[in-house]
Amino acid sequence: MNAPTPTAKPSAAQPFSTLNLAPAMLDNLTQLGYLTMTPIQAASLPIALEGKDLIAQAKTGSGKTAAFALALLTRLEPKNFAVQALVLCPTRELADQVTQEIRRLARFEDNVKILSLCGGTPMRGQIDSLEHGAHIVVGTPGRLMDHLERETLNLSSLNTLVLDEADRMLDMGFFDDIVKVAKQCPKDRQTLLFSATYPEGIAKLSQQFLRNPQEVKLTQQHDDSKIRQRWYEITENERLHTVSLLLKHYRPVSTLAFCNTKQQCRDLVDVLKAQGIEALALHGDLEQRDRDQVLIQFANRSCSVLVATDVAARGLDIAQLEAVINVDITPDTEIHVHRIGRTGRADQNGWALNLATMNEMGRVGNIEVAQGKPSEWHPVSELTPASDAPLLPPMITLQILGGRKEKIRPGDVLGALTGEAGFSGAQIGKINVTDFHTYVAVERSIARQAVSKLSAGKVKGKKVKVRFLNEL
Repeated sequence: MNAPTPTAKPSAAQPFSTLNLAPAMLDNLTQLGYLTMTPIQAASLPIALEGKDLIAQAKTGSGKTAAFALALLTRLEPKNFAVQALVLCPTRELADQVTQEIRRLARFEDNVKILSLCGGTPMRGQIDSLEHGAHIVVGTPGRLMDHLERETLNLSSLNTLVLDEADRMLDMGFFDDIVKVAKQCPKDRQTLLFSATYPEGIAKLSQQFLRNPQEVKLTQQHDDSKIRQRWYEITENERLHTVSLLLKHYRPVSTLAFCNTKQQCRDLVDVLKAQGIEALALHGDLEQRDRDQVLIQFANRSCSVLVATDVAARGLDIAQLEAVINVDITPDTEIHVHRIGRTGRADQNGWALNLATMNEMGRVGNIEVAQGKPSEWHPVSELTPASDAPLLPPMITLQILGGRKEKIRPGDVLGALTGEAGFSGAQIGKINVTDFHTYVAVERSIARQAVSKLSAGKVKGKKVKVRFLNEL
C-alpha cells in the first residue's frame, strides 16, 4: 500500500463541531447525545470527509458506524432518488444495526430512504422497495449479488462503498462476492473499509479496488483497567463443569462464553441447562429465525449465557456484558483480545475468565506476549457459590404473533403494556419487531401478568396471541 499507516492514539476528546459538517447534522448529533468523537471517529472522519479511500481497524462498539455514516450522508443528494451509498455487512443482524444507526444520523434531512437488503427475507418485497427508489442500501454480499444478477439494483450513481466488518466477510467466504459487487460500482467512488483484525485478505482486497487508501489503526483496543482478567488451569474433563462454577461464583447477569467448535457450544449449553442456568447456543448451523430469536433473548437480558463460536459472534454489539468466558483458548492472540474487549465497555467493569489446560499453555504464552503482561492465575478451588439462589436472567421475552406486516410498532406494544395493562415503563425492556412477530422483554416478576393482560387486551386495536419465548 502506498499510504503510511497513521495510528490513532487516545487523546483529549474532540467535539464533532471541529469537523466540517452541516449545522443541521451537528444539531442532530447533539440531540442524539453525540458530543465528542470516539478515537476511531476522530482518526477516520477527517480522512473520509476529504473523500479519500480508507482502511480503518476498529473493533465492534468503537463507534465506527457513525464514522462512515456521517461521511456518506455528507455526500448524499436527497433530491436524487438513486442509490448513492452501499454498505456491505457480513450478517443480517449487523446490517439491521447499521441501518437503524444511519436512520438516526440521517434525521436532520427530510426524506432520506435507507433500505436493508439481506437474505432470510422475501425477495419480492425488496424488489418493490427498490422500484420506489432508495438513497442508501445496507446489505449482505449474497443478497446484493442476487439483486445485481437480476438487475433490480442499479449502482451507476454510487459515490460511496463501505465494507463493514471486512475480516468477518472474508471469514465467511465472501471475497469473490465483494469483488463482484465492487466491480459494478463506478470507478471514481470512495471506498471505506472497516475491519476489527487485519488478515492477509484485507491487503488483497485493498490492492484490487481501493485507490491509495489512508490507513488508521487504533492502538488501544479496549480499556484494560475496566477488564479484570483471570486464568484457571483445568484438565480437559473439568472444562465444561468449571464454566458453571465460574457462573455461580461471579454471578454475572450476562455472559458471553466462547468455544472453538460448534459441538463444544452444544455440549456446554446442555451442561448449563442441566444445572438450571439459562443458556443458548449461537453457531453456524442455526436457521436464521432461530439465530434471530437467540440474539433477541440475549440482548434483552432474558438469557444468562450465550455460548458462541468466534465466527457466529462477530458483529454482535451487546451493550451490557458483565463477563466473557474463554471456555477454549483461541490459537489467534488477536481474536483473544477481540473476545475480551466485548466486556468492560463505557463506564462498566467486566470479567474476562479463561480456562486453560497444560496443552494450551503455548497459546497462553503468546497472549501474554501480545498483552505485555503475565497472566493472573487463580485456583479452581476458590470457585464457591456466592449464593444459594438460582442464577436467573432478570427479564422474560414474550412473543406476540404479528409484526411489521401487521404494521405493529414498538410504541404500540409499549402503549398496550403501560396503558390499559397498567405496568410502568421501567418494567418493560427491549422491543424487537420482525416481519411476522414482535418480541418484548418484561421483568420476570410481571411476566405472567403481562401475558394475561396482553392476551385479554388489544395491540393496535386488535386481539393478539402472546406466549413465553423462554422458560419462566
